[in-house]
Amino acid sequence: MIRRAALLFAVLASPVWADASATDAAQEAVARLEEASLLLSEAESARDQVTALTETVKAYEDGLIALRDGLRRAAIRQQSLEQELAAKSDDVSRLLGVLQSMGRAPAPLLFLHPSGPLGTARSGMIVADVTPALQAEVSELRNQLDEVAVLRSLQANAAETLRKGLDGAQTARSELSAAISDRTDLPKRFDEDQVQMAVLISSAETLDAFASSLDGTIDGDVSGEAPDALSMRGQLPQPVPGRILRRFNEEDLAGLVRPGVLIATQPRMLVTSPVAATLRFRGPLLDYGNVVITEPAAGVLFIYAGLAEVFGTVGEVIPSGSPIGIMGGDIPLVDEILTEMSEGTGPRATETLYLEVREGQSPVDPAIWFAME
Repeated sequence: MIRRAALLFAVLASPVWADASATDAAQEAVARLEEASLLLSEAESARDQVTALTETVKAYEDGLIALRDGLRRAAIRQQSLEQELAAKSDDVSRLLGVLQSMGRAPAPLLFLHPSGPLGTARSGMIVADVTPALQAEVSELRNQLDEVAVLRSLQANAAETLRKGLDGAQTARSELSAAISDRTDLPKRFDEDQVQMAVLISSAETLDAFASSLDGTIDGDVSGEAPDALSMRGQLPQPVPGRILRRFNEEDLAGLVRPGVLIATQPRMLVTSPVAATLRFRGPLLDYGNVVITEPAAGVLFIYAGLAEVFGTVGEVIPSGSPIGIMGGDIPLVDEILTEMSEGTGPRATETLYLEVREGQSPVDPAIWFAME
């Protein structure tokens, strides 16, 4: 019996992945969403409501991204543990049978061996060696079962957490849009000539031609100091979290080459200006959808295209981190998100932001200015 128990332990003692990071990530994400909810309630009375609501929207977005990632990792971890436990089930059953047989045997017989005193001594030594290892394996199995229970609890409570997070984020976005519309405290460098801008838009055939002609839309005196972000070249964060789909002058699937980068991101994400800049243009343009053009330094233009909503007034100097728009798309329902997570897939980055940088009259690689992820 003792030899059989030792053999079973050798089978069970294979290394296992005992990483609780998936559980921790999901729990931390829930805490971040709770903090975002608190920020939303505080933002209603904040002096600078736009700044407070911007931080609130970002907190919700970060929390939801982290929660979806945590749930995805939790689903993968749960499947791994369940498969691992299922693979061990036969060995565990045999081990329990051996231990139960040993438990039913009279105590004095457990210390006797047919070969005599020497065999009895050897069997006692084997028991002494195997017992701590068996206890460690039982403890490891217990920890794995506890972790599976925690992961299942996270999955069970995820629907309500996601629902609250999605509702809170949508409320924060709506309040932010209203706060930006009411904002009148930003300095202005110039007033937009709407007639001149309309003529330029109607005559522009390409984004390149439009951007090159944009300087001519400023007539009269220009007041206030122009932002100067030249010292921050190469250090600017992306205007929206996401991954790079296409880089500077890289050909796309249709064979088109554009002098900008394409960033894949999730629906309804907030797009912010990474640096203080003058807002030069906002609105629909050609086939690019809604476009925002900012001037972070003299002769430098940042062009953002593909937004569903755009914010601000042309001529304003917007601070660093100010919202300039929101991506389009439909936020997936809670059930759809949970299905993604149960399948171990990540959130779908269905929206794309086009980012172009121009110095003088020529486009340059945005990686010169931005620390691309």
